[in-house]
Amino acid sequence: MTTAGRWFEEFEAGQRFETGTRAIGEAEVRAFAELSGDRNPLHLDEAWARGSVFGERVAHGALGLAVATGLVNQLRLTHGTLVALAGVTWDFLKPIRFGTTVRGLLTVESVRGTSRPERGLVVLGVDLVSDAGEVVQRGTLRLLVRRRPEEG
Repeated sequence: MTTAGRWFEEFEAGQRFETGTRAIGEAEVRAFAELSGDRNPLHLDEAWARGSVFGERVAHGALGLAVATGLVNQLRLTHGTLVALAGVTWDFLKPIRFGTTVRGLLTVESVRGTSRPERGLVVLGVDLVSDAGEVVQRGTLRLLVRRRPEEG
């Protein structure tokens, strides 16, 4: 297996990373609605959404989370070393309006060994930030990451 990502031992608490960007608009919201089955009029019906608290259609909250994980993946930090996504905590702070471009600001919050000697746990804090500079979503991703194999 070829790896281009970091081994568990290469992560340190406090490390920071920034992802690329992703625009969220009509096409992304419609595709997510079809994929997820969530066809709430808040996301798809402009006339209905005008009467909502937001005054317009907004993206699904879960679409923001999905985009955040994709942006993290595009950094290739754990390409070939990721064992599994062990857990997620996530807060939806502000709506993602159509036409918003987001990026991820990442901080390694902690690293620790597990009961399995071949892997460790990396807790990655993620802020999903709009092009207006607002944190629209925030959370943590708990990643199981392979340790560097012993040579021998």
